[in-house]
Amino acid sequence: MSECVNVTIHASQFPENVRRDLLASLRTRKVNHKFHYDSFKQTQKWLALHEAHSPARYDEDCLTTYDQAFAAAAKKIKSKSVHVIGLGCGGGQKDEQLLGFLKARGKEIFYTPCDVSTAMVLVARQNALKILPDKNCFPFVCDLATADYLQKSLVTRHASLVTFFGMIPNFAPQEILPKLASLVRPQDWLLFSANLAPGKNYAAGVKKVLPQYDNLLTHDWLLTFLTDLGVARGDGKLQFRIKDDAANGLKRIVADFHFARPVRVKIESETFEFRAGESIQLFFSYRYTPPRVRKILSRYGLEVRKEWISNSGEEGVFLCRQKW
Repeated sequence: MSECVNVTIHASQFPENVRRDLLASLRTRKVNHKFHYDSFKQTQKWLALHEAHSPARYDEDCLTTYDQAFAAAAKKIKSKSVHVIGLGCGGGQKDEQLLGFLKARGKEIFYTPCDVSTAMVLVARQNALKILPDKNCFPFVCDLATADYLQKSLVTRHASLVTFFGMIPNFAPQEILPKLASLVRPQDWLLFSANLAPGKNYAAGVKKVLPQYDNLLTHDWLLTFLTDLGVARGDGKLQFRIKDDAANGLKRIVADFHFARPVRVKIESETFEFRAGESIQLFFSYRYTPPRVRKILSRYGLEVRKEWISNSGEEGVFLCRQKW
């Protein structure tokens, strides 16, 4: 195996743009989620959190749900070659499983692991190389929240299967769905997963899954952003709440750090003052239901062709195409 890896870095992750986004996060008191994956330390903490609390890692039925979705998606691909575009690939475990199903059907596979974290992209690449040759893997680092015209960088002559596992909850629908839709041509497919609120009562379902977020591993992971900026854990308290997004008919779980005493954060020549009683939003995660997924995707020209829901009702996988 080569000792060097070629990784493409999109302009959204050039140093000057990362600095711009960091300053904007502190000014607006709303942290861009990419800053929770910025370092290898944060990546390792997220991977540990995912291993401990993601149903896709410990729930056998959830694992079966993904296997069914992967088998069906692989069967839908009629072309001899397929380009899997793994948006927000994380460690690439789910993409690796999907690649295995495609290989079993004799497909020539090309894979672009895409994430805001270079460390995550490298982990996903390493996992993918169990299935396909190095020459068919094209690691790509970008910030989906700020990058535009991604089709120029990601879409190729091959039929595409765009994956977006576990990521849609961390974006406002109006910000991410137009970008996803732009990557899906008439011959392409989109396969994504959504965290769901279980049960018939939407509000009660969101409340039920709150412990998956409000736990020690999540606290440790999220607070790393602040401690790396010089904020002490004792300077305040991390609190989770459920917030309504009336425009989209959704609820989301939000994590805010509430300052108990004044804190000053200095980034080069910029200084940010946080007074006692102020807060900064570190994280949010939308919770969907299958009907809400179908309704919101339809607004952006995407149609759910098939869906798989775990028995717990907490995880759903959706196979989509262009609506028109």
